Amino acid sequence: GGGDPRQIEETKPLLGGDVSAPEGTKMGAVPCRRALLLCNGMRYKLLQEGDIQVCVIRHPRTFLSKILTSKFLRRWEPHHLTLADNSLASATPTGYMENSVSYSAIEDVQLLSWENAPKYCLQLTIPGGTVLLQAANSYLRDQWFHSLQWKKKIYKYKKVLSNPSRWEVVLKEIRTLVDMALTSPLQDDSINQAPLEIVSKLLSENTNLTAQEHENIIVAIAPLLENNHPPPDLCEFFCKHCRERPRSMVVIEVFTPVVQRILKHNMDFGKCPRLRLFTQEYILALNELNAGMEVVKKFIQSMHGPTGHCPHPRVLPNLVAVCLAAIYSCYEEFINSRDNSPSLKEIRNGCQQPCDRKPTLPLRLLHPSPDLVSQEATLSEARLKSVVVASSEIHVEVERTSTAKPALTASAGNDSEPNLIDCLMVSPACSTMSIELGPQADRTLGCYVEILKLLSDYDDWRPSLASLLQPIPFPKEALAHEKFTKELKYVIQRFAEDPRQEVHSCLLSVRAGKDGWFQLYSPGGVACDDDGELFASMVHILMGSCYKTKKFLLSLAENKLGPCMLLALRGNQTMVEILCLMLEYNIIDNNDTQLQIISTLESTDVGKRMYEQLCDRQRELKELQRKGGPTRLTLPSKSTDADLARLLSSGSFGNLENLSLAFTNVTSACAEHLIKLPSLKQLNLWSTQFGDAGLRLLSEHLTMLQVLNLCETPVTDAGLLALSSMKSLCSLNMNSTKLSADTYEDLKAKLPNLKEVDVRYTEAW
Repeated sequence: GGGDPRQIEETKPLLGGDVSAPEGTKMGAVPCRRALLLCNGMRYKLLQEGDIQVCVIRHPRTFLSKILTSKFLRRWEPHHLTLADNSLASATPTGYMENSVSYSAIEDVQLLSWENAPKYCLQLTIPGGTVLLQAANSYLRDQWFHSLQWKKKIYKYKKVLSNPSRWEVVLKEIRTLVDMALTSPLQDDSINQAPLEIVSKLLSENTNLTAQEHENIIVAIAPLLENNHPPPDLCEFFCKHCRERPRSMVVIEVFTPVVQRILKHNMDFGKCPRLRLFTQEYILALNELNAGMEVVKKFIQSMHGPTGHCPHPRVLPNLVAVCLAAIYSCYEEFINSRDNSPSLKEIRNGCQQPCDRKPTLPLRLLHPSPDLVSQEATLSEARLKSVVVASSEIHVEVERTSTAKPALTASAGNDSEPNLIDCLMVSPACSTMSIELGPQADRTLGCYVEILKLLSDYDDWRPSLASLLQPIPFPKEALAHEKFTKELKYVIQRFAEDPRQEVHSCLLSVRAGKDGWFQLYSPGGVACDDDGELFASMVHILMGSCYKTKKFLLSLAENKLGPCMLLALRGNQTMVEILCLMLEYNIIDNNDTQLQIISTLESTDVGKRMYEQLCDRQRELKELQRKGGPTRLTLPSKSTDADLARLLSSGSFGNLENLSLAFTNVTSACAEHLIKLPSLKQLNLWSTQFGDAGLRLLSEHLTMLQVLNLCETPVTDAGLLALSSMKSLCSLNMNSTKLSADTYEDLKAKLPNLKEVDVRYTEAW
C-alpha cells in the first residue's frame, strides 16, 4: 500500500548483522555479501618488473624449422621485463623483445614443464607464434603467471567498461571484475584499488545514470570497499549520492562499514581530503533520517565500542578533523564575502566598512588640575598621534583606528582606570552586523556541534579532545557567532568539571598572549553569555588543582579583576577566596584597588567572614581600611543597581572622587546612592541606562561635580536642562544622546566653567 518507503529503509540495522534480501527484490538492490573465495596455496605480490629468460618461437611450417625450434636447439635471451598497463616491454628492446607484446595480442597464458629436464616456464600464445618465459624457480614462475593474467584481465575490463553500451552487461562485468579481485591469489593493495578506479572512471564519464543504476553499481563494488579506501573520484560520487539520496538504503548498508574503516585506519586526511569530505557527507546523511541525531549518536557509539576505553586510537582525531572541516565550511561563505577580516568583537558587536566611517576628529580637553593633567596625559601610543602639554591645556589629536568601543578595564598593579580622554573617545554609531547562516549551513553546524558534545561525554576521549581543542582551531567568525558559542559551552563545561589536570588545564591558552577557552568564556569575552557562571566554575577547578599559585592569581588580577569582583559582590565563594588570596599574596599594589576589594569582601556575609580571618593573619590590611575609602572606583561591566548599592553600603566612600560605571547595567535608580558621595568630582556613565530622572536627582545634590560622561545614554533635553544648576561642570560628554541644538545653546550660556564638550552624533553637532 500507501506506506512511506523511506521509513522502511530506516528500519534496517545501522551496523553489523547479516542482511538478507527479501523475496521479490531485484538483483543488486541489496549489498552483495560474497564469500571471499581465495585460492588454496601461496599468495603472491603483484609484479611490476623483473628479470627473466625469454624465447620466442614462430609456428614451424617446414621440417627444418621444426628441428630448429625443438627444445634442444632453443636460444634464450635474458631481459628485464616491465608489466606496463597495456603491454609487456623490455628495458633493452632488442632480440626477441625488440617490440613490446600488447596484452590484447596475448591469446592465452599457460604453465609449462618438461618430464626429464624440468624448466620453470610460461607460455604466452600470440598470433603467429609463442613467447616462452623461463623463471629461476617455481614460486617466481607462478608469480609471473598470476601477474600476467591479472594485467591482461584488467586491460580487458578497462577497454570493455570504457565504452559501455548496455548497462545490464556493464553491471554484470563489474560483478565479474569484483569476483576476480576477491579470488585472485595476488596480495597487493592495487589488486582491489584497480577495479575501484575503473568503476570510478566509468561513473565520472557517464553522468546520465539513473539513481537505481547508481545504487546497483555501489552494491556491486561493496565487497571491495570493506577492506579498502575508495579512490578520490569514487569519494566524489559517494558524496553526491549522500547529498541527493540521504535516505537511501545504500547509505546505511554500504557506506557505514566504509566510513568506519576510514575513521579507524586513516592516518592523514591532508593527503586524502576527499575521504574526509565523504565522511562529512555521510554523517549529514544520517542526520537527515527521521531519527536524526539519534542515528548519529548510535554511529558514534559504534565507533567508540562497548567498553569504557576505545580500542582504536585514530577514531577521535579523525572525527574531530571531520567536525572542524564541517564547521569551517559553514562560515566559509561569510569569510569569503568580506574583503578585510574583522576582529571578534567587531563581528559580535557589529562593525562599519571603512568607506562608511566618519572622518577623524580632533578633541580639545582642558583641565585646571595639574594632577588630572598628569594622569590623563598617559595614553596609548596606538590611539594618539601627538600630545602637547602647554600650561594648563592639553591638545590631543586622536587617530581612531577602529570603530569598536574601547574596553574599559581595571588593572591590578597601577592606576589604569579609564581616564577622561578614554571616556570622550567614542566611536560613531555602528550598524549592527549579525552572522546569519543559510538553512543548510545552520543544520550542518547544529549536527557537528552536537557531535563534539557527544565526544566530550566519553571519559577516555575527553583528555585528547581537550588537547585537540586547546589551540581553539575554529575560525573567529564561529567564535563570534552566538549560536555556536552557546552550543559549544557544553563541551567547555565538561572540561571544567573534569577533575583530571590534563583535561581542565587545556582551558588555558597554549602560550602567552593568545586567548584560550578560559578567556573567551570569561565575562567580557566574546563567548560569555551567562554573567560569569562558567567562568566561576573554571576558576574553581583551576584553583582546586595545581594552579593555586601566585602566577595564576597575578594573571587574574591583571586581566579579570573586574569579573572576579563582580561575582564576589554577588556572593560567589570561589571569587571571595580569590580576592582574599590576592590580598594575602600582595598581588595588588594600588591602594585604591585594595580598598575597593576590601569593600567588595565586606558587602557579603561570606566575604566578611573570610576577610576577618585574613585580617587576623595580617593586621596591616585593617589599618589600610581605617585610613578611609578609595579615591577612584570602577564598577565591573554588567554590574547592576543592586551590585552598586551592595558595594557602596559595605564601607566608607567619603574620599571617592572618581567613579566609573561605564558599560554597566545601572539605571536612574542608582542615583539615590550616588548622591551620598560628597567628594565625587568625576562620574562616567558611558553606555548605561541612566536616564532623565536620575540626572535631575544628581543636579540637585552633586553640585561640585566637574566631569560628567553621558555618552550613549538615553537622556533627553528634559534631563539635560537640569544640568544648568551644576555650575562646577568643566567637562561634559553628550555624544550620541538626544540633545537638541536649543538645549546645547542654553547649557553653554548657563555653565560658565564648561570648557570641554562633546556633542558629536547629536542634533547640535
